[in-house]
Amino acid sequence: MSCKLYNEILARQDVEQAVNLSRFFKTGKGQYGEGDKFLGVKVPTTRDVVKQCWQETSFEDLEICICSEYHEIRLAALLTLVQIFKHVKKDKALQQQCIDFYLTHTEFINNWDLVDLSCYELLGTWLLDKDRTLLYDLARDGKTIWEQRIGMVSTMQFIRHDQLDDTYAIADIFLAKSQPLHDLLQKAVGWLLREAGKRDEQRLKDWLSTRHATMPRTMLRYAIEKFTDEERKRYM
Repeated sequence: MSCKLYNEILARQDVEQAVNLSRFFKTGKGQYGEGDKFLGVKVPTTRDVVKQCWQETSFEDLEICICSEYHEIRLAALLTLVQIFKHVKKDKALQQQCIDFYLTHTEFINNWDLVDLSCYELLGTWLLDKDRTLLYDLARDGKTIWEQRIGMVSTMQFIRHDQLDDTYAIADIFLAKSQPLHDLLQKAVGWLLREAGKRDEQRLKDWLSTRHATMPRTMLRYAIEKFTDEERKRYM
């Protein structure tokens, strides 16, 4: 394999740690990460490798890495994509290429950490000054829970810019779904609502006032985590 990024991650594998990560990311039969393979490389180490390699990593290299059977190599590809995107702010064509690459490889973004460490840095940033229908479509019609999670978690970047409307609107999309929400989607929605509440607590309380009674419990628990004990008891 001639791809430096791939080889550098591979060289840091730790068999014992791989067992722990496989357990943590639920790779057993019937679990959300079923069949995923781990090398045992922790995120800080992956970030260090990306820092060393991103400038000499081509999109052909990224293609090799994102399609890897190994979780950490796919993560390295995503973190490298984020670095390229961040460092070419004046080259909108190259940024567009990063976004297109991301959206055409979502089948490989197939665990919560892969989503959460990439989507708002890429899609969220890209869409700050653009139409955001894409995120609504992903949340509503995403083929996997991971695509749906991308639709929600990408709004983190908007929250950081005090733009809260999309977080609440996309949360409503999840509340309107007829099928029970996967636990990882409940947690994502609740988490982003909590983050929006840090910016404007009263708005979160107003939003919850007409919804908390019918919200999935995990989602609600995450959303109200920063409230007082008395408030949490009342909402639950």
